[in-house]
Amino acid sequence: MVRKTQHAAKSPKAVKTTKSSKTSKTSKPAKVAQIEDKAGTPTSRQKLAAKTRERMLRIAIREFADKGYSGARVETIASRSKVNIRMIYHYFGGKEKLYVEVLEHVLARLREAELAVTLDVNRVDPAAGILQLYDFTEGHFSTHPELLCLLSWENLNRARFLKLSKVIPAMSSPVLDKLRTLLERGEASGTLRIGIDPLHMYVTLVSLAYFHKSNAYTLSKMFDADMLAPGWQTAHKHQAHEVVRAFLNSGVMPGIVKAA
Repeated sequence: MVRKTQHAAKSPKAVKTTKSSKTSKTSKPAKVAQIEDKAGTPTSRQKLAAKTRERMLRIAIREFADKGYSGARVETIASRSKVNIRMIYHYFGGKEKLYVEVLEHVLARLREAELAVTLDVNRVDPAAGILQLYDFTEGHFSTHPELLCLLSWENLNRARFLKLSKVIPAMSSPVLDKLRTLLERGEASGTLRIGIDPLHMYVTLVSLAYFHKSNAYTLSKMFDADMLAPGWQTAHKHQAHEVVRAFLNSGVMPGIVKAA
């Protein structure tokens, strides 16, 4: 009787039960693991989708800047983005909507950069402040040549696609607001000529920063001068400063400054 009791204590069922009880303490229930897996999947998919969309937009900017709306091909954008062409339509709705978003994106980056300009318009010398705004505009065009190309293409399109955007018309220019304040202060103090229209002044600054860059290739050939050379660009920037300063100071009587 004693022997039978000893054998029963070592039965396979008893050993198996002990192992399973240890396992249950360390492993998660199947349902919990399944729920956690499902909860994590959308986040990873969303991140992947955002990266894919960003990559397509970045490549589309280059394609449209190089070839314009008519010359650019959705197939090329998809191929260089390493996605199926259907993904372009899935994320953007087609070529036209993609192009409009490209325009919105580059102009939004310009507005963001304008907002980041550190300039105390209520304290800085008005003329010096206006020249700083010119330097910002000239610098942004220098570092974002794709913006120059897209603006040139869209002018050839007579703003056909800009008109389709609901976002761009709502983008007010922070630079124009800063410029208006500087002109008002300069006129009130007698340090700047009176009656300068802020929008006309803004267009003048943009023209001086834009034209020689957007037309550099043709002008270089016509006048046998490398207008893309850093030295030429720097010299033109200095001359633009002189032009702006001369215009701002014209009509101002020397030595006469209004009391603040």
